[in-house]
Amino acid sequence: MNLTLHLTDACNMACIYCTRTKQPVDMPQEVLEAACRLAFQSGKPGLCFFGGEPLLREESIRHAMDYCKKLSQETGQPVMYKMTTNGTLLTEAFLERISGENFGIGLSFEGLAQDCCRRFADGSGSFSAVEEKAGLLLRYKPTSHAMMTIAPQAAPQYAASVRYLYGLGFRRMTATIAYGKRVHWTDEALGVIGAQLREIAAFYSECLLAGKPFYFSPLDAKIRDLLSGYNTAERCHLGMRQMPVNTDGKIYACTQFIGDPDYCLGDVFTGIRPEKRRELARCEAVPETCRVCALRKRCTNSCGCLNRLETGDEMQVSPLQCSYERMLITIADETADLLYEANPALFRKRYVK
Repeated sequence: MNLTLHLTDACNMACIYCTRTKQPVDMPQEVLEAACRLAFQSGKPGLCFFGGEPLLREESIRHAMDYCKKLSQETGQPVMYKMTTNGTLLTEAFLERISGENFGIGLSFEGLAQDCCRRFADGSGSFSAVEEKAGLLLRYKPTSHAMMTIAPQAAPQYAASVRYLYGLGFRRMTATIAYGKRVHWTDEALGVIGAQLREIAAFYSECLLAGKPFYFSPLDAKIRDLLSGYNTAERCHLGMRQMPVNTDGKIYACTQFIGDPDYCLGDVFTGIRPEKRRELARCEAVPETCRVCALRKRCTNSCGCLNRLETGDEMQVSPLQCSYERMLITIADETADLLYEANPALFRKRYVK
């Protein structure tokens, strides 16, 4: 079972697009240990350390790993770890501790656009600090991925930031535009994103055709969807794959639903309620407004958490999301055509399973 542990609601940064409410609330040790035990109950245990900023609770991460080591010895089940972090609190000592573990790290880093949106609580920029930590991270965990959230202010530097991150050594990048009430997109800003994505697509194609490794989630996911029609690995599934555990031990279907009793699946002490899980799984449907769209199986329209964030309704897609998805799919298809024409064998090896 894969659980995302919200170790704290506190954060040392004040990103302009953040949708979380920051407060000095941490996960108690008894909740942490119960979550670890629950993860082992259904086989293939996995923990994702999340926040707030999880490294504010580094001692909790270390304790969870020590506790899971005992559970692994008792059950014979290996455990996988992940963490999403802003990187500012990474230390060599921590990276040495996790170096021998199956521990993946996603670094929230917008590259050259970092200081547009990702600032410390006192308003100062975080680029220099995170650049230094990124180098340290890649020395210990070279397969770590950079996670970009592009707000309108950062859009003009999107392509340059991707090139910069690649130059640092990141070969895996996830990226999305910023959603929520704290960001304000215009048609002009979306036009900038489109132009920047085309620059990124050209760089992506250049790398692949030269035999250089590069995974860029917006393009890779859409190209695979073009071939398969629906890539379940790139979709979230309410209450099915990665369930968030709040600081109080309650388990929810998705991060955006934390605190909503209608989407509470249970808690770490009593476990998951199977009937609630089945009920929410049935909620994953294409919104009615999207059912006649030819792109419905290649779009994030069924992501209830994103829909709620944008429109307040799990079954209603926002015009922003629709416009962005159409743009992205068009650029991905153009990129796929270019790659296939240039090297059919390479294309099949990479995208055809």
